[in-house]
Amino acid sequence: MARVLISMPKEFLGKIDEIADEEQRSRSELIREALRVYIHRHKLRENTLAGHNANLLESMLD
Repeated sequence: MARVLISMPKEFLGKIDEIADEEQRSRSELIREALRVYIHRHKLRENTLAGHNANLLESMLD
């Protein structure tokens, strides 16, 4: 697995660590899951926008 170095405020890292402890997961696991959710939501937004644009274009061509 590749490693990535990121910077963030200490307070934010503290919140991440609190949640990871509550869920009995590692910090890395929690951040990976958060990024998976973000990527999934981004794809949904892209698909929704693409569908909206297709419908708009279709209505203009009718």
